Amino acid sequence: MVFSSLTFLYGFLTLVLVFSFLLPKRARWQNLLLLLVSLFFYGWGEPVYVGIMLLSILIDYSHGLLVERCRADDRKARWFVGQSVVFNLLLLGFFKYWDFLAENLSLLPGISLPKLGLPLPLGISFFTFQTMSYTIDVYRRDAPAQRNPVDFGAFVTLFPQLIAGPIVKYKTVAQDLQARVMTSKDFAEGACRFTIGLAKKVLLANPAGELWQSCRTAQAMGTLTVTGGWMGLFAFGLQLYFDFSGYSDMAIGLGRIFGFHFGENFDHPYCAQSVGEFWRRWHMSLTSWFREYLYFPLGGSRGGTWKTLRNLVIVWFCTGLWHGASWNFILWGLYFAFWLILERFLLQGLLERMPSLIKRVYTILAVFLGWGLFAIEDLGICGQYLRVCFGGGGLWSAADGFRLRSYAALLVLLVLGATPLALQVWGRLPERARRVLTPVLMLLGLTLSTAYLVDGSYNPFLYFRF
Repeated sequence: MVFSSLTFLYGFLTLVLVFSFLLPKRARWQNLLLLLVSLFFYGWGEPVYVGIMLLSILIDYSHGLLVERCRADDRKARWFVGQSVVFNLLLLGFFKYWDFLAENLSLLPGISLPKLGLPLPLGISFFTFQTMSYTIDVYRRDAPAQRNPVDFGAFVTLFPQLIAGPIVKYKTVAQDLQARVMTSKDFAEGACRFTIGLAKKVLLANPAGELWQSCRTAQAMGTLTVTGGWMGLFAFGLQLYFDFSGYSDMAIGLGRIFGFHFGENFDHPYCAQSVGEFWRRWHMSLTSWFREYLYFPLGGSRGGTWKTLRNLVIVWFCTGLWHGASWNFILWGLYFAFWLILERFLLQGLLERMPSLIKRVYTILAVFLGWGLFAIEDLGICGQYLRVCFGGGGLWSAADGFRLRSYAALLVLLVLGATPLALQVWGRLPERARRVLTPVLMLLGLTLSTAYLVDGSYNPFLYFRF
């Protein structure tokens, strides 16, 4: 069940809001409701994996208590933290990476490992990172151990961010879990944020995806041109942004409705003036997680040039692998490690002297070229696609002209929507005008999104597989 579905919008969410309204507003009752409905939400597609979720909750809940109990004995406390981390990594590794390892290790002489073909538990990359950081934070004294299993279970399974984040650290919502206040203002602002995210996903990301699929079809037919290749890369990059940032908006909005305050996950990344800045603006919860729980513990940039290089490569190798059990994701991560290392040690002075427009163009080209590696898992097909982009095919075709005419208005909206322009214009309107326009635009966005979902059949969610 995804947020951008009629089942969720007019079935699940409506019933949850009714139950939440009828229950006492005390956190313990609301947390119990969220735990139950979140387990139902998670089990909607794959009920068998609810048991995996409950096991994860039990292991990390108990280890948080053990770590806190052993504060006086640092060796024991570290042992229990290690157990929690190993469990989460083994859980993630078995379900997500076993077949990848079996396939590649079986290429070696004398090794034959079976592929299991297990379906990937939804959101496993997200909730394992959340629970893993919980015990680490308890050990670091950044957060207290949660003694109420219902409250901890609600944190792990919280349906607004369960499937695709943003990755929420326990220490950022510990207070909300204990004693949050659900206000009408939070409800209104959360509903508005959710509607914006829904419109971004349904009205912008989905049509952009159709353009990307059209370019992929042209490649399969052997008619892809240089223009069509770059058009496809830009379409995919914009689809991914509006798809994932729209989902993050919906998650943040839903969290706000229920009294939680999640951090932002995107900050207009396509306005960045370097690749490094882009990654400070894109999927910020994941970038923050790797920085806090991997890059800094490895030593960060404190150990000299070679250790900094090593740490950057390790972090971006893991970032690529986190996104998927495939070589294209690993290469994608190392591709960005290359750019970040290049910027840090060779291009920093040059970038500072460049005009802003040139820096933005450079960043866009580097990032969108990387999306080609991200989007096409088959490296042979990916290589063919990128070769076309760099002159391995015709420059232009009549089909490109048709695509540009068909998607011209959408492309303008996508480009403008990826900038802060709409927020700047909105902020300059008189307060009275904003109060009048807000419900009108919300109703319009919800109506158009519903109409699209009723009429359309193309409604993927790109980060669902992670």
